Amino acid sequence: MSDLSAVKALVFDVFGTVVDWRTSLITDFMWWGRQRGISADWTALVDDWRGMYMASMDDVRKHPERGYVILDDLHRRSLEKLVDKFAIKGLTEADLDYLTKGWHRLHPWPDSVAGLTRLKTKFVISPLSNGNVALLTNMAKFAGLPWDLVMSAELFEHYKPDAETYLGAARLLGLKPGEVMMVAAHNGDLAAAQKNGLKTAFVARPTEYGPLQKVDFEATGNWDIVARDFGGVADRLGC
Repeated sequence: MSDLSAVKALVFDVFGTVVDWRTSLITDFMWWGRQRGISADWTALVDDWRGMYMASMDDVRKHPERGYVILDDLHRRSLEKLVDKFAIKGLTEADLDYLTKGWHRLHPWPDSVAGLTRLKTKFVISPLSNGNVALLTNMAKFAGLPWDLVMSAELFEHYKPDAETYLGAARLLGLKPGEVMMVAAHNGDLAAAQKNGLKTAFVARPTEYGPLQKVDFEATGNWDIVARDFGGVADRLGC
């Protein structure tokens, strides 16, 4: 068993780990579409939208001369392409803004708020997410996420899994990397965190992508904690 006695702060991946982005967006857009009289295959649009996520961040990474672009803006660019692909007609600027900010209105997994609240009694807790600061702040208000602070890739102008995000989080907290634990449902995120000296906790979210889930059904690395939910992480850390 790993020695976790030095851990002082927990930082969390958010999309898929803390919140159920897929169900939240599909439900939101289906309701909104009925109110607006706009019909579309919202499930396919949401899945395609998330499918563009990694490539959009890679493009920022490959072109530093263009400057950093926050996730809200990347989401909007991807949405505009999908509106054309799905031939959705009659959307106003306000409609596009509503859909883009759907990512601000995501619901937590059933164990998230209770688990975070337990962990907060003993540790500093914060997101460490590719979402921008406004997105994560608005989401916390919407979903009742009890963060002590909000750390975003935007603060470091680097997207995960760039080292600057993990090391930057430790630096802002005034901690050594080994005093910070990354909690995620994605083995790749944890591998990058571990490579940069952070402790790691894996929580499986096997329904994150619905029927499209292909990876991360279980832990595939030598993580410090493997738990079924945030309550299990709290148990392991004595909260």
